[in-house]
Formats: sequence, C-alpha cells, structure tokens
Amino acid sequence: MDSCSKEKRSEIMSKVKRKDTRPEIQVRKYLFSRGLRYRTNFKSLPGSPDIVLKKYKTAIFIHGCFWHGHSCRAGHRPSSNTDYWIPKIEKNIERDSRKIEELKEKGWHVIVIWQCEINTIAKRNDRLSRLFDEIKNQN
Repeated sequence: MDSCSKEKRSEIMSKVKRKDTRPEIQVRKYLFSRGLRYRTNFKSLPGSPDIVLKKYKTAIFIHGCFWHGHSCRAGHRPSSNTDYWIPKIEKNIERDSRKIEELKEKGWHVIVIWQCEINTIAKRNDRLSRLFDEIKNQN
C-alpha cells in the first residue's frame, strides 16, 4: 500500500523531470566544454536519446537508476505499491533494451550513462573522461 494519497502521489510524480535533469546538464556541459556539439532529446531516433552526436553517429542515454532498474543501491526496487512499480520498472528495462537494439541496427553507437556513475565529482570526472574517449575513439 502506498503511504501517500493518490492525489499527493500524483503531485509528487508530476515534479519528476523528464528532460533537462541535473545529470543530463552535467554531461552536456562537459561535452560542450570539450568542443563537441550535439542535439538533445532527438525524437526522430528510437528512444529519443538524451544526447545525439550526429558527427560520431553516437546516441547517449542518461538513465536514472531507480526508473531504469539499475543494479546499484539507488536502483533498489520499491517495497510499497509493488504491484504498480515492479511491472513499470520492468517495462522500462525492456523498452530500453529494445530501443538500444533498434539504434544499433541502424548503425548508431549507443552509450548509457547511469545516474550513480556521475553523482559525485570524482566519479563524474572519471566517467566523463571515459565518455569523451569512447566517443572520439569509437570506429
């Protein structure tokens, strides 16, 4: 059972951002500072990648650990309202896999960055450095 009323839960969920999240902005600022230009939330590609670098034919998804079922501490499965949340998260995972496959079939290089990989400065610096190398060296 959910600890909030349906109206309160709806209010809370309406404040969850779908785009321009803090992790997305951090990654975009880093890429821009390294001279890479990109498009955001590119709807004409499967899954509407968060960042698209056409020049490198690279699509980047920045996933929240909870919403996309990551196996880290932040990606824990909820203990309340499990009849709703477990199927929802599992559908997200299945959809993510399907969209990534579709992009790969179209010849795109796909990179997934998890929220937990960039939630501290030390982790962020390391992950973004590896991201830049992966974009530049993928051929």
